[in-house]
Amino acid sequence: MGFSVTKEQKQYETYILSDSEAKSTVEVVPEKGGIITLWTLQDKDIFYLDTERFKDPEKTVRGGIPILFPICGDLPDNIFKHQGKEYQLKQHGVARNLPWQVTQQKSDKLASLSLVLSSNEETKKVYPFDFEITYTYQLKGNTLELLQCYTNKSQERMPFSFGFHPYFKVGDKNQLKLDIPSDQYKAKGSTEVVSFDGNFDFSVDEIDVAFAPIKAQSTSFEAADLGYKLTIDYSNDFSTLVFWTVKGKDFICVEPWSAPRYAINTGEELNYLEPGESCIATMTVRVTFL
Repeated sequence: MGFSVTKEQKQYETYILSDSEAKSTVEVVPEKGGIITLWTLQDKDIFYLDTERFKDPEKTVRGGIPILFPICGDLPDNIFKHQGKEYQLKQHGVARNLPWQVTQQKSDKLASLSLVLSSNEETKKVYPFDFEITYTYQLKGNTLELLQCYTNKSQERMPFSFGFHPYFKVGDKNQLKLDIPSDQYKAKGSTEVVSFDGNFDFSVDEIDVAFAPIKAQSTSFEAADLGYKLTIDYSNDFSTLVFWTVKGKDFICVEPWSAPRYAINTGEELNYLEPGESCIATMTVRVTFL
């Protein structure tokens, strides 16, 4: 009984973090972008996962919590410009597509798994910096914490942004009660600022909007038909919240980003680290049953 971290060979090598007393289980796939693919809590699936898409190594994952680094969102023509050179940096960056290495496991007062991703010759072809990222996933009861450390191992100042793209499994979207700490957003591809009253029209084919500025380091939604409230707390490194969903799919994405789309080219809210410097950030997801 209690906490454990185990490993199973599924389609990919999978680490399973468990709190048996709370009936809480998280699955992590290091070689597939270090992604969390699953969280079940008292027999409820908290995350959505497109399992057929996940089986196809040629496709990006649609589900779980993909990791965004060194950009959030896409760039025009996928072009990142640095010191007169152009680099092909695809949507959401490189971290979600690379294998991460497991460095530590703990299961005493919680279930914990640490992973690291380091730059290599392939990453430097699209993002010409040396970096190291360490993530620690911590599970305890109804709370999942994601601790992050980003380190610049280059000899020059490193520009970057980081974030998450969590897919939360939902039922009837019209029953959702959203608490987003902003009263305005911009839709993807638009410069128009739209007022937000807490509600979306879920009958449209797609909603893809970015909230900024945000007024609190916490956001939540209640899913009355599923019987729980989900709260995301994030450190003040995160400046933007993106909300995305598609008609006919039983997920919503509520995404904390450190900087908005295009930031690595525009400089807006962009993060910088001097050589040898690190920054630490956190995100916590908590489920409360109604």
